[in-house]
Amino acid sequence: MLSAINSRWWAWPLIGTVALVAGCVGVPPLFGVKADYLWTDRLLLVLVVVTLFAIAYVRQREHLAGPWRQVFRRPLGMAALVVLSAYVVVALLDSIHFLTPLPQRGPGASVQYSVNPISVFDVIVGPLRRHTEQTYSAPFATHLLSKQTVQRPDGTQARVYARLKYGGAHLSDPARQETNDILRRLGIAVVQALLLWALVVAAVAFVLGRRSGTGIGTALSDMAAGRCPVPWRTLLGTVFVLLLLIFAAVHLGGAYHIFGTDKVGQDVFYLSLKSIRTGLVIGTLTTLIMLPFAILLGIMAGYFHGWVDDLIQYFYTTLSSIPGVLLIAAAILSIQVLIANHPGWFDTDAERADLRLLALCGILGITSWTTLCRLLRGEALKLREVDFIEAATAFGVRHFTIIVRHILPNVLHIVLIIVVLDFSGLVLAEAVLSYIGVGVDPSTTSWGNMINGARLELARDPMVWWSLAAAFVMMFTLVLAANVFADAVRDAFDPRLRRQ
Repeated sequence: MLSAINSRWWAWPLIGTVALVAGCVGVPPLFGVKADYLWTDRLLLVLVVVTLFAIAYVRQREHLAGPWRQVFRRPLGMAALVVLSAYVVVALLDSIHFLTPLPQRGPGASVQYSVNPISVFDVIVGPLRRHTEQTYSAPFATHLLSKQTVQRPDGTQARVYARLKYGGAHLSDPARQETNDILRRLGIAVVQALLLWALVVAAVAFVLGRRSGTGIGTALSDMAAGRCPVPWRTLLGTVFVLLLLIFAAVHLGGAYHIFGTDKVGQDVFYLSLKSIRTGLVIGTLTTLIMLPFAILLGIMAGYFHGWVDDLIQYFYTTLSSIPGVLLIAAAILSIQVLIANHPGWFDTDAERADLRLLALCGILGITSWTTLCRLLRGEALKLREVDFIEAATAFGVRHFTIIVRHILPNVLHIVLIIVVLDFSGLVLAEAVLSYIGVGVDPSTTSWGNMINGARLELARDPMVWWSLAAAFVMMFTLVLAANVFADAVRDAFDPRLRRQ
């Protein structure tokens, strides 16, 4: 049975898909909640399934697996992959939404559910979501940023900086105890990160030693000296830094507001983490929408030449001539009017905001495929003149078969390189569009909305800078990791660089 499954490359991805769908449908009722998957949640689930099948397919094709092995041998590429994986895990956990049951009014009454969906990520970081203050507070502060009028026991009133409800509430004398308490919590985080990291290193060394037959000690020395094909030293070092940050956030986030709070008292660190899903949805779903247009039209224009080429060139040249921001603004405003005129289409505000996010992905996908289309057209023009394409044409092979079996595999490296490079640009595009008011819905947590809200906060006295800083740090880390990984992918898949 197991050998029959291993002989078919699609068997294990199919089993994983069935298990994933069964878990998404069957697990929520076991916990007494109701699954409430938004459209973007479902599309991300489809993306995960496609990724599983793509990995299984690539493993069976040496001409595809070889370049990926080169990617995994690059230290900076593997470090970036670890960071990107952490972002992806947060986004996937934040894409499993459910509705919690409301208190029953009496015995025998039907179960009613809340209209505000929460995600698995919200449950994991519960203290960050629940610890809401009155208004602004600085990072690691124990008092509000602005003075408030309070009444003293003798009946007089005074303007003081009030204590926070949650930030440093466990301290009786914050002025003296706060620094020592933060250092103590950081020390615990370092110890826990070291212990877990040591277990990870031991597990990796055990697997490598058993696979090579040399033992754990030899595997550890090879990893430390960098003699393994995979740069385990860089990879495990990045894992340690990531574990340290996670444990530090766990110990400090429950007792303090790491990045302070915003105008309504929400934890800014929580908002910056919630924005990861929005950024990844924009980057991934927009790419999925863009690829069919770019691949199909680009290859057709280069392969068929003639009037087909002229028609496709006229189409994407006309689309490229329209200012992108104006086109996106017009489409988003049209979506807003549609949503306002049909409120009955949406049961919750989350569904309304999700439709606008999905519409933004579609608009960005429609307006961003032209560059890849031009590149594929030029490559197809060159490939249609090579010997094996002319031989296939002479033997009477159908055009569709030639495109699928001969041209498409030879342009996949361009597609992959452009997709990875464009991902960071799409993440930045969401921030810019939300900043000018034509991005995601204002109720959607995103880095663009955080930056947009920070415009007036920077003009306050005292200045509120931490919302902008938190969005900048999270977005900068994601874009930097994506660009570094894109460089590794480009170097591995570009035929000219491989020859060098």
